[in-house]
Amino acid sequence: MDQHAHRHDARAARSHGTVDVEHGATANARSHDPQRAPRPAGRAGMADRVKHIPATVSLPIITALAFGCFTIFRTHTDGTKGGPAMLYGLAAFVVSGALGLVVAHFQSSMITETRALAYGTLFGCSIGWVYSLGGESILKSSAFGFTLGAVMFVVALYVFRTHRVREPHGKHRPHKPHRTHREHSLPVATH
Repeated sequence: MDQHAHRHDARAARSHGTVDVEHGATANARSHDPQRAPRPAGRAGMADRVKHIPATVSLPIITALAFGCFTIFRTHTDGTKGGPAMLYGLAAFVVSGALGLVVAHFQSSMITETRALAYGTLFGCSIGWVYSLGGESILKSSAFGFTLGAVMFVVALYVFRTHRVREPHGKHRPHKPHRTHREHSLPVATH
C-alpha cells in the first residue's frame, strides 16, 4: 500500500509541474544533468539533431523526395503542367516514403531473400507506375516495372549477401538446437 501511495504521489507531483524525488519520481534528466550541455539553437541545433536521425529514416525520406521529383518530371514530359503534376509528385513522395519507411523498419527481422524481394517489389512497382504516367500502355509499364524490380532484387541480394557482417544477425541467424524426445526424458541408467 505504501509503495502504491508513493507512486501515486510521484505521478501527482509530475502532473502539477513539480517533481518530488523523495517519493520515487525521477527528475527530467536533461534539465538536471550537469554533464549534459543544453542543445544549441538555430542552425547548430538543427545540425546536432540531424546527426541523430538513423539511416533507416533518412534514406527512405531522401529517396522518396527524389522519386517525387522524378514523378513531377515524368508527368511534365507527358504534358501535365502545374498543380496536377505537383499532386502526382506529392502522392508519389508520400506513398513511396511510407512504404520505404515500413520496409526499412522491418528489414532487420527479414531473411536476406525476403528483404531483397521487398526492395525489388517496391522499386519495380514504383518505376512501373511512373512509367505509365508518360502515356505508355499498362502491359508495357508492367513489363518495364517487373524488369527493373527483378534487377533491383538481384542487386539488393548481391549487396545483402556480400555485406553480411553488417546485418543485424551476422552471417547466420543464431538457431537454438532442437532437442529430441530422448533428451527431455530421464537419463539412461548405466550398468
